[in-house]
Amino acid sequence: MSKPKIAIIVGSTRAARFADVPTQWIAKIAKSHADIDVEIVDLRDFPLPFFDEVASSAWAPSQNEVAKRWQKKVAEFDGFIFTAAEYNHGPTAVLKNAIDYAANEWNKKPAGFVGYGSVGGSRAVEQLRLHAVELQMAPVKSAVHIAWGDFLAVRQGEKKLEELEHLNQAATALVNDVAWWAKVLKAARQADAVAEEVKAA
Repeated sequence: MSKPKIAIIVGSTRAARFADVPTQWIAKIAKSHADIDVEIVDLRDFPLPFFDEVASSAWAPSQNEVAKRWQKKVAEFDGFIFTAAEYNHGPTAVLKNAIDYAANEWNKKPAGFVGYGSVGGSRAVEQLRLHAVELQMAPVKSAVHIAWGDFLAVRQGEKKLEELEHLNQAATALVNDVAWWAKVLKAARQADAVAEEVKAA
């Protein structure tokens, strides 16, 4: 079985976003894990309109060409790590919209989160966990929460994320969890596919 492929999804598209900093940091840690392949997926490359399909793609094919391209991209991966800014006690609208534009492509794959902002993005992450469960994902227990003091220190150039050992430890735990679940669930999905082929034969 090939290595699980993990997407690190950049959950903000603002010109002045902070998201690039934690994205590059978590990507470096994830790429050092021998059991997974890692790719950064930037929502800026998928300029999705606000959801305007006749139904979820679980029930009807999407008509929007960017949506089709997005779904195809999501389907490539065996697990996901999302960077999650917190806006008004919740995740960014652009991230929730992107999540809604795919359906079956998320199923039976692990999800992890790197939150930042007020209280470390914890309220945004908790909402995203609920969305993940509804999409039959497996949100992992470990998470990274870049608390306000650390966020400001990094944003103002006083510190770098890699200098904050408590965050490095949290990031390593997160990547380890996502890698483990990605391997297990990939094997299970492949076993299901084989069983369906046998059943259809």
